[in-house]
Amino acid sequence: MSEDAWRTLKRFSHKADLAEGEALSFLLENFNSVTHHDNLLHRLMLFNAELEDRKK
Repeated sequence: MSEDAWRTLKRFSHKADLAEGEALSFLLENFNSVTHHDNLLHRLMLFNAELEDRKK
């Protein structure tokens, strides 16, 4: 997990008054209802394009 992802998860879990694992479970169990399909595809394309640079 990237540092940015970890910070975002911690921020979300704090606002939702959940432990990090609980927050991640909530997001994954409700994935289709908490994402916008078109935005998700666009963000996934951007993420994949930058993935090699992120690994450095």
